[in-house]
Amino acid sequence: MFENLSDKLDRAFKVLKGQGKITEINVAETLKEVRRALLDADVNFKTAKDFTERIKEKALGQNVLTSVSPGQLLIKITHDELAELMGGQKEEINLAGSPAIILMSGLQGSGKTTFSGKLANFLKTKRGRKPLLVACDVYRPAAIDQLHVLGEQLGIDVFSDKEEKDPVKIATKAIVFARSNGFNTVIVDTAGRLAVDEEMMREIEAVKKSIQPSETLFVVDSMTGQDAVNTAKAFNDRINFDGVVLTKLDGDTRGGAALSIRSVVEKPIKFIGTGEKMEALDVFHPDRMADRILGMGDVVSLVERAQEQYNEEEARKLQKKIAKNQFDFTDFYDQLQQIKKMGNVKDLMGMIPGMGKMVKDVEIGDDAFKHIEAIIQSMTPKERKNPDLLTGSRRKRIAEGSGTNIQEVNKLMKQFEDTRKMMRMMSDKRSMMNMMRQMKNMPGGMPKM
Repeated sequence: MFENLSDKLDRAFKVLKGQGKITEINVAETLKEVRRALLDADVNFKTAKDFTERIKEKALGQNVLTSVSPGQLLIKITHDELAELMGGQKEEINLAGSPAIILMSGLQGSGKTTFSGKLANFLKTKRGRKPLLVACDVYRPAAIDQLHVLGEQLGIDVFSDKEEKDPVKIATKAIVFARSNGFNTVIVDTAGRLAVDEEMMREIEAVKKSIQPSETLFVVDSMTGQDAVNTAKAFNDRINFDGVVLTKLDGDTRGGAALSIRSVVEKPIKFIGTGEKMEALDVFHPDRMADRILGMGDVVSLVERAQEQYNEEEARKLQKKIAKNQFDFTDFYDQLQQIKKMGNVKDLMGMIPGMGKMVKDVEIGDDAFKHIEAIIQSMTPKERKNPDLLTGSRRKRIAEGSGTNIQEVNKLMKQFEDTRKMMRMMSDKRSMMNMMRQMKNMPGGMPKM
C-alpha cells in the first residue's frame, strides 16, 4: 500500500543528503517535492499546503545534532506530522450500551456489507462480544443474502425481514430481538446508492434517529481518493458520524483518502480493510501508518499479528522438538499455515523495516506457498517425520506427485535443512555463546548498540 507515495517521498528527502544544516533554501526544494508527492497521491490541495508549511516551520531554526543529518531530522519531523495529519493516535470504537449499536453508512460498492461481517468477526474473536448482524438494505436482496452467507461462514447470527420494506422498523425489531436473546452488540448494515442522494440521506437519518447508535461508522473505498473525502464530508454534514473505515487499502498505492480525510472531515479513521479475507481488518494506528509510508516498516503490527496466532502449549512442544533436532516437515508445514493466517505475505514483508522497497516490484500472491505445500503433501507420513529418508528416487516421485520438478524439491530440502540448523543453533545456548565470541573476535568487534 502507498507504494507510489513512499517512492516519491523517498526521492524528495534525498535532496537534503550531504547538507550540513537545514536552511530555508535547501528545505524549500525538499518540501516542494513533498507537496508534489502529496498532490500526486490525490491529497486535498489545502491539506498538502498546510502540511508542508507546518514541516517548514518546525524544521527551520532547529539545531541539527552532529549524529543526525538534516535529511534524517526532516524525515522525523515529516513522520510526526504525517501521524498527526491522520489523527495522532488510534481511536477506539465505542461499545457503550446494552446492546452496543453500531450503524454502518456509505455508498454502494464501498465494501460496507463485507466490512460489517469483518467487524462482527473482529468483535467476536478479539473483544469477546456476541454480535448480531442486521440486514437493513431493503433495495438490494443480494445484500441480505450476502450478509446471511457471511454470518454462516463466521458463525454469527443475522437478523433480516424480507417482507418488511421499512429499514427503521427492521432495525428496531432487531434491537428488541438482540435484547431478548443475549446479544451485546448489534451491527446495522444499511442501504447504499451509487451516489449521494436526498432519499438516501433522509433514510439513514431516520434509522439513526430511531435506534440512537453508540457508534456510527462511514465506510469508504480508499482507492477513490479525493472522491472518498468529498463523499465523507457530504455524509458527515447530514448524519455526523463518529469514525471512518477505509476499505481496499491494500490496493491503494497513492493514499490520498487516508491522508486527507481526517483534516477535511475532522473525524478519526478507526479501521482499515487490507484484503478480502474476513480476518483482513486492522485497527488504524496513525503513527504506524506514517512508519509504513516513510519505508520504516511496522514491526509492532507484525508482532501483534504473530501473537494472535501464537499457541503457548504448541510453542513449548515445538521448542522441545527443536532442542532434540526432531523438527520435521509436518512442523514446517504447520508453521507455514500460521504465517498464512497472519495475512498477505507481501504485506507482512512490507512491515519489516527496509523490506518494503525490496519487494515492491515482486508479485507475491496468497498462493505463494502453494508449491511448497504440494511438495510436503506428496510425502508419506514417514518421509515427513524423517526427512533423511528422502533419497533421489523418492524426491523424483514427490516432484511428479506435486506437479513440480526435482530442482524445486531439492531447493525446498536445502531451505528446510538451513531452517532446522538455524533453529537448532538458536535453541542451543552454547552454540549462541560461541557465535557471539566469534563475532567479538571479528575485525572491528561487535556493533555498538
